[in-house]
Amino acid sequence: MRLIFLELPKFKKALSELNTLTDKWIYFLKEANRLDSIPENLGEVSEIEKALNIANIINMTVEELDIVERRAIAMQDERGRIIYAKEQGKLNQTIALVMRLLKKLFGEIPETISSQIKDLLLSDLENLTEEILDFNSLEDLESWLEER
Repeated sequence: MRLIFLELPKFKKALSELNTLTDKWIYFLKEANRLDSIPENLGEVSEIEKALNIANIINMTVEELDIVERRAIAMQDERGRIIYAKEQGKLNQTIALVMRLLKKLFGEIPETISSQIKDLLLSDLENLTEEILDFNSLEDLESWLEER
């Protein structure tokens, strides 16, 4: 550990003159209240960027904090919607694949079997795509579905 004693008003280096990690931290400590965003020179040190984000949060009003929190919640909700949409897309594609394979093997598939297939979990549908190759008749498929 190294201690550095410094009077901040006496630190006169400009942003372009910061060469060492110590210089960058001292500049940050002196100028943090004036920085709205992290300058590129300081952004090279991820800890300084994190410190600026914390300093900005500390200086926010209650209303600003509420806005930031609502934005974070909205972003998380959007991520959840995207993940759900991807999962639904994969589920629908797998159902379509299974139905095409079954139709190719056995011709028209009864609605009762189609609806059972559409109710399967993605993992079961993926297993079914492998099992289809072993089915000799619709009865084999019905037996497999009953086991689920």
